Amino acid sequence: MYHYTESGLRNVWLVNGYKIRTIDGQNAVAIHDVDHLHQIIGKSLASKPHLTGTELRFLRKEIGLSQSRLAELLGSTEQTVSLWERGRRMPAAYDRLVRAIYLESVEGNVKIRDMIQRLIAQDPKDVTKIVFEDAESGWREAA
Repeated sequence: MYHYTESGLRNVWLVNGYKIRTIDGQNAVAIHDVDHLHQIIGKSLASKPHLTGTELRFLRKEIGLSQSRLAELLGSTEQTVSLWERGRRMPAAYDRLVRAIYLESVEGNVKIRDMIQRLIAQDPKDVTKIVFEDAESGWREAA
């Protein structure tokens, strides 16, 4: 078996699907269909009850998000995402959301990410008070 550490994960081993070649006295490994392999690894990780920091990093990179972009989607900070990736336990709600975002991204259905984007766009900036008015049609938020 081949210990596939190139994924950034310490617990991934390949039974087959790889070839080891010697080039200029150095062993080089060729992995068959790496993209599909990474997708299968990601789906396996997303089905776990909780992600480790390295698993979070793997999923984040696989869907092409920076730490700051993932933090924005989660309503967190880049520093917090960095702490999670370095081993601090991620709260369960964030963990579930990351796994859901990953699964929808790789399955070609990004409804959750789109919904989060809409919520972010609607986030009020520096609101100190919310004003309502009673109109003919009933209560509504004042303009």
